[in-house]
Amino acid sequence: MPYVNIRIAGTLGREQKAKIAEEITDTLQRIAHKPASYTYITFDEVSEENWAVAGKLLDEN
Repeated sequence: MPYVNIRIAGTLGREQKAKIAEEITDTLQRIAHKPASYTYITFDEVSEENWAVAGKLLDEN
């Protein structure tokens, strides 16, 4: 059973999440031969003040 966790800085709209979930599910079905009904996907949206790259918080850029 595939479990995919997508962690992203900022937010995504509902339509964006739906499309991403569809694409990932299709990819796992096509390449890994995993039934769509077995694929679980979660989205973690992290505020930019809680995500840093190269020592700087993303909300500083």
